[in-house]
Amino acid sequence: MDTTCRNDTSLPVCYEESSGPLAVIIIPSLLALSTVSVVILIFCSLNKQRGQSSPSHATNGQPSVPLSAAPLSTPRGRQDLCPWEIPEECVLEGLEFWQTGRYGPICKGLLRKRDGSSSAVVVKSLRDGPDRPEAGEFVEWLLFHATVCRHENVVRMWHCQTRRLPMYLVLDAYSPGNLLHFLWTLRTGDPNTADPLQNFSERSVFLVAKQVAAGLDYLMSEHRLVHGDVAARNILIGPGLSARVSGLGVAFEGRKMDPALRPRAAGVPLKWQAPERIRAQLSIDRSDVWSFGVLLYELVTLGAPPYPELEPLSVLPKLQASHRMKRPGDCGGPLYDLMKYCWMWSFKDRPAFSAVVKLLEASLHLAATKPLRVPEVVDIFDYNRKAGLLS
Repeated sequence: MDTTCRNDTSLPVCYEESSGPLAVIIIPSLLALSTVSVVILIFCSLNKQRGQSSPSHATNGQPSVPLSAAPLSTPRGRQDLCPWEIPEECVLEGLEFWQTGRYGPICKGLLRKRDGSSSAVVVKSLRDGPDRPEAGEFVEWLLFHATVCRHENVVRMWHCQTRRLPMYLVLDAYSPGNLLHFLWTLRTGDPNTADPLQNFSERSVFLVAKQVAAGLDYLMSEHRLVHGDVAARNILIGPGLSARVSGLGVAFEGRKMDPALRPRAAGVPLKWQAPERIRAQLSIDRSDVWSFGVLLYELVTLGAPPYPELEPLSVLPKLQASHRMKRPGDCGGPLYDLMKYCWMWSFKDRPAFSAVVKLLEASLHLAATKPLRVPEVVDIFDYNRKAGLLS
């Protein structure tokens, strides 16, 4: 092999002319050895990643499933949902149709467990059979819940059924349930009751809001998920004013996209959306923080619609002109300051949910304990019109 020694200063080494066959043998051997080493390192890295992403068991005895779980048609997909399959000893009783969902009918009923106890549940089923185009996405929907529903402030998944028809998902119904409807019932409640569910004060607002913020912080910190539809209608309220984040449909749709470019769901009302979502369809965790500020307004007004005097399309121009909702009656200064903090125009100036939790904890002692009361009974049609929920 003849190589010429050059004076090219761009070359780090100047090779001299080879004087024998030894270089012909050694150099290719070294190249082959280095190639084999690189291949071995790649295989070791892949095997390590597989081991890290394999299903594990989370705290509270609930099985954990990675968001990148395999389809049900693969052995890994069946393995991921196997711990969640409804046991033969559990029976669904008293199912009653509630509403039609994206994949099929949604029913309410009771889950009778093997120990004889029962829980109120919501059953979301896949219409018809597994050959429908939605079947694959429905399985992903099940795997999504198996992954995400592992926090005390997120809706709880009980079981699913995929081994036979119909395929369905069983979620904890929680009681009283829908937070917005619960707030409406408080408007005509007994102001002298000792029931913590009825004795709802500004302090109660802080306690519920803290739990919601903790659930939303978990979704972002653990799963990089933007909820996308934070509102009282998507929060569940339970015993002792315990709260759980529900309504994960928008988060499910955006899970595979760039977090900063998730599309704005058509079903999310404008009055709950942050300006960047309305303008540029930019959806990030701080967009959820804006919506959380609207939720605080809903809580302290016992379910009043936001911006009741504005049409939905006029909200953004008003926000651009620095318009914000006025301080509601019975709303203390610290709570209203937090609302305005959540409604900062630039998302960079809004707090993260971890900071919101700390702010709520620090200001809890300043919250009033007098029960909130709003004399007006809610007219559903009027509410939907003012909230911009009418199509």
